[in-house]
Amino acid sequence: MNALRRNVLKGAAGAGTVAVAVAAGLLKPTQALAGVPRSAFEAKNVGDALKNMGANAPADSKDISIKAPDIAENGAVVPVEVTSGIAGTTAIAILAEKNATPLVADFSLSGGAEGYVSTRIKMGQTSLVRAVVTAGGKSYTAAKEVKVTIGGCGG
Repeated sequence: MNALRRNVLKGAAGAGTVAVAVAAGLLKPTQALAGVPRSAFEAKNVGDALKNMGANAPADSKDISIKAPDIAENGAVVPVEVTSGIAGTTAIAILAEKNATPLVADFSLSGGAEGYVSTRIKMGQTSLVRAVVTAGGKSYTAAKEVKVTIGGCGG
């Protein structure tokens, strides 16, 4: 059997299975919702974003590690990894402080999940990338400066 034909048949079978699951109501695309209010994502500065997500005055913590490039050659795709060594981590948010809307990602962790997230963010200019971790009802933060050579937010 031709390999291309085999791949097409596999893809069609997979798509058909997903379509049946959606039609039966087993898969609902609306179940992936943001964990914080929309107003936090629409905030125009870091203070308002923190307030709207319920993380007023987070304490600095050395137990939060941010892995991001010192110099991002393209602000449209900046890889960021955040690791929390704080026990009981339930949420990790990532903010790019000089973006037009600073809150770029918010992850809710449950069921004893490891305090680790990895994503790519868009940055308009050089600024601090801030991670805000929620654990035990308290908020903690750490920051790292990322220099952007080519802007990603309209630059």
